Parts: sequence; C-alpha cells; structure tokens
Amino acid sequence: MPRTDTAPIISLSGVSKLFGTFKALDQVSLDVREGERVVVCGPSGSGKSTLIRCVNRLEKHDAGEISLDGVVLGNTRASAKVIADTVGMVFQQFNLFPHLTVLNNLTLGPVRSRGMTEAEAETLAMKYLERVKIPEQAHKFPRQLSGGQQQRVAIARALCMEPRVMLFDEPTSALDPEMINEVLDVMAELASSGMTMICVTHEMGFARRVADTMVFMDKGQIVETAPPEIFFTNPESARCQDFLQKILPH
Repeated sequence: MPRTDTAPIISLSGVSKLFGTFKALDQVSLDVREGERVVVCGPSGSGKSTLIRCVNRLEKHDAGEISLDGVVLGNTRASAKVIADTVGMVFQQFNLFPHLTVLNNLTLGPVRSRGMTEAEAETLAMKYLERVKIPEQAHKFPRQLSGGQQQRVAIARALCMEPRVMLFDEPTSALDPEMINEVLDVMAELASSGMTMICVTHEMGFARRVADTMVFMDKGQIVETAPPEIFFTNPESARCQDFLQKILPH
C-alpha cells in the first residue's frame, strides 16, 4: 500500500510540454506516493509516454514543475543525481546491447555508475535474473532470446541500479501475444513487493490486478483519476467511458 503520511516521491504541478505547436502535455498535475502503483491509459497520442519521459528528463518540460524525492527537476547536478539514484525505466523496445551477453548488459551500469566491482555486479545481476525467472540465460546474447525474455532482461537491468521508482512505457506493446503474460507476471511480482511504479499500458487485466490508482489521459490532459474498482465500473467522464467500451472485452 502507498504511504499516505509522507510527501509524494513524484509530484507534477501544471506541467506542459510542446513539440512545435503541438501540446503533448497541457497543465498536468499528479502526485505519486512511495509504494503507489499508478497505471496510465488513454488513446494514442494522449501524452502518456511524454508524461513519464518528463519524469526522468528524457523530455524537458516547458512549463510547470516536476519534483522527484523533494528535488525540483531542471538542468542541475542535483536533478541528474536524484534521477540516477531514484528512477529505473523500461521501454517498448528492449534497448539491450547486442554485442554483450545478458550478464554483461546487466553489470555495465553498476560497474560504471555505482563503482561496483565486476564480482559484486555479477552477484547483483544474477539476483535480479533469478527474480525475473531467467538466470539460465545469463551467458547468452540478446539475439538468442525471445522478445519476452529480452524484456525481462531489460527489467532486470533497470533493477540492477536499485531504483525506488520504476517507469514502464508500454513494455508489452512490441511483444507477440503469447509473450505478454510472462512480462506482466514479472511486473505484478514487482508491484506486490511494494515498488513504486508508473506504468503506461493498454493491458487492463494487469491494471485491475496491480494498480492503486488509474489515470486516464486524453489530448495531453489528465481527464480522470480513480481507484481501479471505481475507474472500471463507474467512470465519470464520457470520454473515459467511450475509451473503456472500446478496449474492454464485452
């Protein structure tokens, strides 16, 4: 359960982001507390991915304020440090180094960024490969793995930096249907361990299972925020009702 007695670990206040004249985010405000699992959904182009990319400064917002663990994000060393120390991210594409083994993909960050020895990093990497249930793949190269296995490696790689927050940007959208559940199961296990998560996904069964908070976005704005039991049974906005009718099984 999220902690309600502390300041939010992530806070967005009036955040806007422009791409030319297109307003990808329009006055977005959202608080995420430690241990909270937030699922963001909405139609294509609604600003979902831009929102989480702004949280770790892959995109720089144009207006408003984003703070992470109490640090206001901007072009500062403190900002870069709190992102590196706090946030892990998993993308639609796996972004693994094809010339490195699975194990070397996982140890690279801890050795270079956290000053670990190779032996320490390998112990950590094997711990997280166990957690995502593919330790036997450690010495293979990414091309030898299925898409679902590669995405689990990407999750383990993010976990090797021991983040307090995990961001997922449609992590199953590039997978064949039969591989989706193996990735969602790993994410559900992470959620059950108390990891703070913001997940952009259309997998509504997963959302019902793990989310504390559902966020529906449209045209760069947050239209509706609610616990899943209310969001799925009694959404307030007509736009959200229409969206759910189209994507939920009847």
